[in-house]
This record gives sequence, C-alpha cells and structure tokens, in this order.
Amino acid sequence: MKSLEELKALKEKAKAEIQLRNQDTGLRVVVGMATCGIAAGARPVLNAFIDELNKRNINNVSVTMTGCIGMCRLEPIVEVIDQNDNKVTYVKMTAEKAARVVAEHIVNGNVVAEYTVGEELE
Repeated sequence: MKSLEELKALKEKAKAEIQLRNQDTGLRVVVGMATCGIAAGARPVLNAFIDELNKRNINNVSVTMTGCIGMCRLEPIVEVIDQNDNKVTYVKMTAEKAARVVAEHIVNGNVVAEYTVGEELE
C-alpha cells in the first residue's frame, strides 16, 4: 500500500466479495469454524469452496461460517443447504473434497454420498 486511496479500493473490493457471498439465494454452504473445526483444517476447506466457486464464476451460492456443529470427531464439517432447507452434511472434508462437492453437488445436483455423515457412520 502506498496510499490511502489504495487501501480504500482494497476495502471496497473485499466488501463487494463479501456481499456476493452473503446473498440469500437459496443454496448455502456452511462450514463449521469452531475451535475443533479450525484445528481439523476447516479454514482451507472454507477457502477452497470460495476459490472453486470463484473459478467457476458461480455467484449465487452463499458461503458462510458457523460454530460447533456437534460432531467434533468428524471435523471439518460442511453443510450444503438448498432453498427448501434440505441439508446434506459432509464430514472429514479437505480442500480437494470441497472442489469435488462444488463440481458434483453444487453444479450438477448430485450428492457426493461417500463424503456424507451417513456413509461415515455406517
């Protein structure tokens, strides 16, 4: 940064990106970011969702954080919630898994069953 104007421009760009991600569009990606989630690697997962959506120029999906989802041993946990509040819970997520969830679930509407809580608990 060499000037106050550069800092203001950076601030406005960041605010615009946050507003894009917080639109109430129906489809939401919620990443558990409590201490247990962060310790298990939730921050790279959150960033991977944002990066993958940006790469694909998908702007109608809200990516947000939440606190503890309640299954600490399965962290990082991500919930994908549709406009009818139907929820799919993905567990033991990684950045690579996040990219696949975007490609298969968010883009094509196919749940990646092998990453879900139901598969993990069987």
